[in-house]
Formats: sequence, C-alpha cells, structure tokens
Amino acid sequence: MLAGHLVSICSWKVGEVVELRRHGSALLLALAPFALTPAAAQTVADFYRGKTVTISVGLSAGGGYDLHARVLAKYLGRHLPGAPAVVVKNAPGAGGLTLVNALYSSIARDGTELATFERGILLEPLLDPAQARFDPLRLSFVGSTDNDASTCLSWHTAAVKTMEDVFRQELIVGGTGSTAIANTFPRVLNAVLGTKFRVIPGYPGANDALLAMERGETQGFCSLGFSTLEAIRPGWMRDHKVNVFVQLALQKSREHLEVPLALDFAKTAADRQALELIVSPNLFARPFAAPPGIPADRLAALRQAFDETMADPDYLGEAKARELHIERVTGADLDQVLRHIYATPPEIVARVRNAVNEGVQR
Repeated sequence: MLAGHLVSICSWKVGEVVELRRHGSALLLALAPFALTPAAAQTVADFYRGKTVTISVGLSAGGGYDLHARVLAKYLGRHLPGAPAVVVKNAPGAGGLTLVNALYSSIARDGTELATFERGILLEPLLDPAQARFDPLRLSFVGSTDNDASTCLSWHTAAVKTMEDVFRQELIVGGTGSTAIANTFPRVLNAVLGTKFRVIPGYPGANDALLAMERGETQGFCSLGFSTLEAIRPGWMRDHKVNVFVQLALQKSREHLEVPLALDFAKTAADRQALELIVSPNLFARPFAAPPGIPADRLAALRQAFDETMADPDYLGEAKARELHIERVTGADLDQVLRHIYATPPEIVARVRNAVNEGVQR
C-alpha cells in the first residue's frame, strides 16, 4: 500500500512537469485557489522587502544539492512578495544532519532561512533517533526540485561491473555522514539482499567521494542520480568511466530502463518492504525546508514562489543548460509522503535501522 501510493505520486509528478514546461503560463490558473489574498501578499511583501533569504546547503560545494540550490536561488526572489535577495551558503556536516538539527531548534523562524540536505536525512528519526534531534513532520517544507532514481556505480577499473558481481565480491564505496544515503543504501543492500559493499564513511559530500574514487581510494559510490552524475561529471557514462549497475528507487528512470532496480532482487515481501522504505525519499530528491512554526502567510508565500519558479522559463532554461533534472514536488505533497513513510510497520523499520547502524562508530 505504501509503495503503491508513493509510486502514484511519483508518476503524477512526471506528467505534471511536462505540462508545466509546455504550458508555463497555466501555472497562475492552477495556483489561483491557493494564492495569497492581496492583503496577505502586501503584509508578506512588507516583511521581505529589503531582506535577504538564505538557503543553507548541508553538503559541500560542487555537488548536485549545491547546484540545485544555486540555480533555484537565482530565480526564487523574483517570485517572492517584496523581491528579497536570495543567497546560498554551504554548511556541510554529517550529510546535512547537523544543519537539519539546527534548522529545527535554533535557526530563525521568520521565513528568511531555508535549507536543503540529503533526502535520507528525513529518515534519521526512524533509523538513528539518538543522532536526530528533529521531527520531520513539523518542518515547514517548501518543496523539492526533483524526484529521482539513485544509483550504485563502480569505477571502470573495478572488478565489479554488475549487480551480480557485487553478490560475489567486495566493492569499496565512499560514504558521507554516518547515516546519509551514500552509506545507508549499500548497508541495507548488504543486509537485505546479501551484497558485499564495504562503506568508507566520512567524505563531506558526493563530490569529495567521487574524487576519492578517481584517486583510487575507493572503487564506487551509491547514491547519485543519473542527471546529477551527468551534471557534475559530464561524459563519465558516455566514455565508460563508470559502470552504473543498479537503480535505488520505486520505479526506473525513464531514460535508463536497461538498469535493474534493487527491488527486482528482493526475494520476499519483507525484503521488498525494507528496500521500499530506504529508497522512498528519492520521491523528494532535493528537499527545501524552513524551520517549524514560521508564520503561515510566509510559508504560503514561499511555497507559491517555489511553485512559480518551477515554471519560470528562465529557471528551466538554466537548469537544462546545467543538465539538472527538474520535477516539482510541492511542499504539501512532501508532507503527505512523509506521513506515509512514518506509518511504516515497526518491524520493517527495526530491520532497516539495524542494517543502517551496523558498523557505525559511536
């Protein structure tokens, strides 16, 4: 039931983005029932005029999350009442967990602070509650610029070329924060399917982990989406520098149907449920959130500005030029997906938690 509902949301979003790109002007009609009243818009404009909105990125510069944030920041302000400046700063730490903990507890709750972070961080209260000091159901989600299919890949010199290979021999992969998705994906695949990944955690972000793979410190990486790979390492797939051998998602990328899903290798219903839980955050692949409790009219304005930006031809043009995959997920839909995730049966959560935390040093 959970997977079916999430897949339906994902499929709807794919179709929706096509329509937004074809008929961007129709967005105003679509948003009309949710638009701020003139009085509320003026109040919000009075607040934002002359201010700066900061988007903090919980990973290092140069990776996919950083690129999505910087392109969004160039256009978001033009759609916010009062036209505030929008800037980006990097605040790496544990894949974004440090940032999200601060977002929940200490960052200003006035609508001038947003954050983006590894999607898997939103599973932290389920999988590593001792480290997570936030309730994702209380965060103020603005939206996500993408839904995604993550991958596991190996460097061209590695012996592992296919999913079948990693059942037989070890593949050393780089990881980021202790329970970020670059670590949790391979650990859960090991526990549920019997693969032989060895995770080396601690890289500040995906870009650093990929540099480590190039240097020969590691042999692979498990979390990049196809579009991010092309954006930050153009030509790697074309030139066969990497072998992309499995997709970590509820459904395949439409452009890469030849690459199998990890779900295809599940032997039991329980195995499938465990994999579905860990890959479900790919439906909100680039989340943008404000702290809990910001004024309702400012959250409405941020959500409306985000949705308008997702249909802005200038934004879409730059995203395409930078090879960023854009598929809007609204803040309201992100709330709904998280409610379903947090209704996962406790025994499935416990199994995934044990896999994620295996070998984690405290």
